[in-house]
Amino acid sequence: METVTNITEKSAAFVEQLCYEDIPEEALAIGRRCIVDTLGLYIAGTTEDVVTILVHEALDEGGVPAALLLASGGRKVPVGKAARVLATAGHAHDWDDTQVSHDPAHVYGLLTHPTVPPLTAALTMSQALGIIDGKVLMTAFLAGFEVETKISEWMSPDHYLRGHHSSGTVGTLGACISAAKLMRLTDEKLRHAIGIAASFAAGIRCNFGTMTKPLHVGRATENGITAARLAARGITADPDALDGRWGMPHVMSGGLSHTKAAQGFGAPMSIISPGVSIKPYPSGILTHPSMDAMLQLVVENDIRPEEIERIDFYAGSNILTPIRYPIAANHLQAKFSMAALLSMMALYRRAGRQEFLNAVVGGKAMQDMQQRVITHLDPGIEAAGFDKIRSRIEITTRAGRRFVQQADERYRGGPAKPMTDGDIAEKFRSCTAGIIDVANQDRMIELGGKLDQLDNISELVELIDVQPDG
Repeated sequence: METVTNITEKSAAFVEQLCYEDIPEEALAIGRRCIVDTLGLYIAGTTEDVVTILVHEALDEGGVPAALLLASGGRKVPVGKAARVLATAGHAHDWDDTQVSHDPAHVYGLLTHPTVPPLTAALTMSQALGIIDGKVLMTAFLAGFEVETKISEWMSPDHYLRGHHSSGTVGTLGACISAAKLMRLTDEKLRHAIGIAASFAAGIRCNFGTMTKPLHVGRATENGITAARLAARGITADPDALDGRWGMPHVMSGGLSHTKAAQGFGAPMSIISPGVSIKPYPSGILTHPSMDAMLQLVVENDIRPEEIERIDFYAGSNILTPIRYPIAANHLQAKFSMAALLSMMALYRRAGRQEFLNAVVGGKAMQDMQQRVITHLDPGIEAAGFDKIRSRIEITTRAGRRFVQQADERYRGGPAKPMTDGDIAEKFRSCTAGIIDVANQDRMIELGGKLDQLDNISELVELIDVQPDG
């Protein structure tokens, strides 16, 4: 890794110059899919305890009513607080999209969740600024998405391995850029905003499996917005905060890849290539091929839960280290527990919002099945490297039968095996079932799918502001 210079300057120049008319149609089309997906996740997040707590905290703090506060009955709060709640809701189920990388040096699939911070910043800041044009909002969203994902790709993989949660670190930059674009910050003020955001960036992986993991994304978005607002007011920062020995990438990861950074921003946009993965399941993306493999095994062979004696799971450390809970006691731990996720497929043949309830994960059936799952570090899989998500499942029945399934390396939801628009709409309905009615589901899917074609985004913003039952 070399210490690359002029990254801050180049990112600011890209953001200043980006116009809606210059954005490729492919980027816009993928962006619309990511928006529909994330809208459903905002709604799903309203049922999570962490979001309820943050809503009460925002109301207790009070302040200038600038943006709608999620799940509060139409009340408004300062823009940063509204963003903190909305972004936390978007990541609360760990079901939001994931940045793709083809670099085998990266621990595969572990870059960042790119959409929630910049989209949330754009949605909340647009309210504070009175901006209603969908093209303007889409441009700000994709500007933040691009800078966030490029920095994430260019930084040394050591960033994640050191224990940083990139959605909380580079997510701060994504939110800052989206807010700054809407605020029309330019030149030194834009670079100061990036510098402030770089100092605000935080999030550590020890909090995976707790309420603080989604709060990383909420705080990243709040901090990114705050950075842009403070820079607009005149607070200064190092105008080269992404460069040099003391810049964010070097401090947090040991540097940037000179070869990658030479590509620059927008050539092509990361949302196009390497692309983005839209998650079929509310768990770490590294688990998804294995979950699909387990589902295939039990369905094709009609293996009933009571028949299973044991489940042997073989994988490399890229899966087994971050997916770290041997037995999940609650739904937050289940997102990072291979035993829990494979048990869901064995018991219910699905893994959606209803399966990730504490009552289900902590129930007798799930707890018993988890005890039958044994994980193994497989030397052959480990030696093959981390450029693919590799694993193998072996089920042994009480009758002595044995079934084996290799996971498909082309994971479902990734660019090589994408979800269809219909799949995304169905995921949206699964996320929001029992929270909003079918008519509002259909309307949100429709509006989100053409956000950049809306002259007025107000109806969509108001539809997000739901009040969950109970």
